[in-house]
Amino acid sequence: MTIRVLLADDQALLRATFRILIDSTDDLTVIAEAADGREAVELTEAHRPDVVVMDIRMPHLDGVAATAEICSRPELTDTHILVLTTFENDENVAKAVRAGASGFLGKGVSPDVLLSGIRTVAAGEALLSPTATRTLISRFLATPDTDDLLVLPDAVKTLTDREREVVTLAARGRSNAQIADRLVLSPLTVRSHIQRAMTKLDARDRAQLVVIAYQSGLVKPQPPAPGPAGAL
Repeated sequence: MTIRVLLADDQALLRATFRILIDSTDDLTVIAEAADGREAVELTEAHRPDVVVMDIRMPHLDGVAATAEICSRPELTDTHILVLTTFENDENVAKAVRAGASGFLGKGVSPDVLLSGIRTVAAGEALLSPTATRTLISRFLATPDTDDLLVLPDAVKTLTDREREVVTLAARGRSNAQIADRLVLSPLTVRSHIQRAMTKLDARDRAQLVVIAYQSGLVKPQPPAPGPAGAL
């Protein structure tokens, strides 16, 4: 099954480079290109891509606003956003994930990491680079504004004890396989718990579930250990 990708970046040369890289694979294809955030929203509406590779700094409508607009539309719930930027330390890391972005990578990543990131996000997983994760926790999740809460803390009470365990470990950066090993469960069972928790908390995807876990107080912020970018 081919993953359909939309590229949104105001640099034509960079878009062309990404297109060549993505189209060289057997399972990914670029279906459209946008030169600004407004065009990204319009083309996403028209083509319904699986993944939008979104730049942050673009004219007319920046990547954060474009992400928020795409993720707010019910008809686009199957489209996932992977933000690619040179500004990993920027507060936009937090804003983009809160807006609905599923992943965040720096533009300095290797081609293999980018391709893997697109596949990870398309599968509904969360992907954040170590720098982006640290920024997300220190600037946004540690001291959330009440107006920014995605769910009220009481909503977490609807989770079963096992679902709370699984969500807590996911928020700590554990993969499904690692959670399964820790709790002596099958990866499929862990995935089911994650999906049920997402449904109960109305989380768009795993990245948003992690945000909710911290904002609700279910998980207390701890600086993550440095490591390679990968799926949460």
